[in-house]
Amino acid sequence: MSGLTANIYLLTPEFILAGLALLVLAVDLFLPDGKKSILPIICISGLVSVGLVSMIMLPGVNISLYGGILAVDAFSLFFKIVFLLIGIFIILSSAQYIKQHLSHQGEFYGLLLFSVLGMNIMVQSRELLTAYIALELLSFSLYVMVAYSLSNAKSNEAGLKYIIVGAFSSAVLLYGLSMLYSATGVTKFVDIGMILSGTSELSPALWVGVALIFVGLGFKLSIVPFHMWAPDTYEGAPLPVTAYLAIASKTAAFALVLRFVCEGLIVAESLWQEWQMIFAVLAAVSMLVGNLVALAQTNMKRLMAYSSIGHIGYILAGVTVLSTDSLVAANSVSFYLVGYAVTNMVVFAAIIAFFNSTGDDDISSLRGLADSQPLLAASIAIGLFSLAGLPIFAGFTVKFYLFAAVASSGFLWLAGGAIIASLISLYYYLQIIRQMYIEGSDNSAHVSSDDGHGVISPSGTISLPRTSFSTTLVLGVGLIVVIWLGVYPGPLLEIIECASEALMGTR
Repeated sequence: MSGLTANIYLLTPEFILAGLALLVLAVDLFLPDGKKSILPIICISGLVSVGLVSMIMLPGVNISLYGGILAVDAFSLFFKIVFLLIGIFIILSSAQYIKQHLSHQGEFYGLLLFSVLGMNIMVQSRELLTAYIALELLSFSLYVMVAYSLSNAKSNEAGLKYIIVGAFSSAVLLYGLSMLYSATGVTKFVDIGMILSGTSELSPALWVGVALIFVGLGFKLSIVPFHMWAPDTYEGAPLPVTAYLAIASKTAAFALVLRFVCEGLIVAESLWQEWQMIFAVLAAVSMLVGNLVALAQTNMKRLMAYSSIGHIGYILAGVTVLSTDSLVAANSVSFYLVGYAVTNMVVFAAIIAFFNSTGDDDISSLRGLADSQPLLAASIAIGLFSLAGLPIFAGFTVKFYLFAAVASSGFLWLAGGAIIASLISLYYYLQIIRQMYIEGSDNSAHVSSDDGHGVISPSGTISLPRTSFSTTLVLGVGLIVVIWLGVYPGPLLEIIECASEALMGTR
């Protein structure tokens, strides 16, 4: 027993996160409605504390806990910090939205913290059942958060669709896990890799098991053709939850896929080559379908949903070329996840601030935004330019590294398809920027009122309330990071390389 509990202190960040979530729920019970603004302060302070504890306790640690079920290493530490920063961003950028549009704030923040806990455990998991339980902790939190706007019919519909598809995908994933276990008798990634490397041909049960696992993960990641839930869910969910779905859940799921593939699949090189072509086709279809369908969207949240599907295709292309011979692909995937997360943070923070002022999320409602709110317009424009992959922004650097890794691994056609898809995305991103900077203001889209929404000035232009300090802080820091990663990504790449070395070294 002492051997099992000797290193339990290494899970201190997770225990603090669980305690913080319970603390927020408990404090909310005793706070009057006028004092709820203290809840985001408690959450941010707690997340910062968890980050500091992690950075003090865990650097240099590379150990597996409980017989290889959980890994505490540089890879998990890197993504833990990323998840904590995403959580802080969501709280900072959405505190005003939650205050204006959602009731039961304490439960919302508690669910957010429990979802961060689920992501932390996911990235540490080296065993399928543990990963599944962590994934469900994240998923159940998201199911409730998507349907959190009780007075909004679209939110209720989105939550219903999401939980039905989520339950189905979880069942598929669990059935695939059981099939794999029936064929191998193991669930640890490393043990699966050893068995796969020792066989030249997959048994039908083993092949079906691995396939169903990736189908289940494909639903979670909204990979085409398993993406049908994403547009409706993104549109109906409250805006902070849409941002969280687009950023956090995708980052966590791909971190899990990275560990599973690197520890369990690529060691069987002959079998991995067969899977590579399947992944390559799914990546190509996802990036093209996502970007082509985005061209027809008029709602900002639906457009970002299809945009995220396209980016999932790019990242999947990086997963396709993972190998035991080089860290380049693993580095490029992790780097892309960070660049994609930061860029989306900037775009969604500005969209959330705009929605708080206008209550509108249609693309046409952004007309003339550059005149009334130049900071929001500039943030959206720079974020979209970065997502399109234009130079000096993070999107260009991460795409360059990822596409170069794909091309150098022999998948030139896939890299070419990714470049074409990026060019397509530039068109619909420019359409949004055109609304903000070229089209005139649409006064009819905004009603003069005293409820905090935009008002029409005597000159006929739309006057929106000033952006809050927390939103300004998020946008300022986000824009600096987007440009920094586009110009000087070296320090981050060094950290990512250490994380990839730890990941590949645990095989």
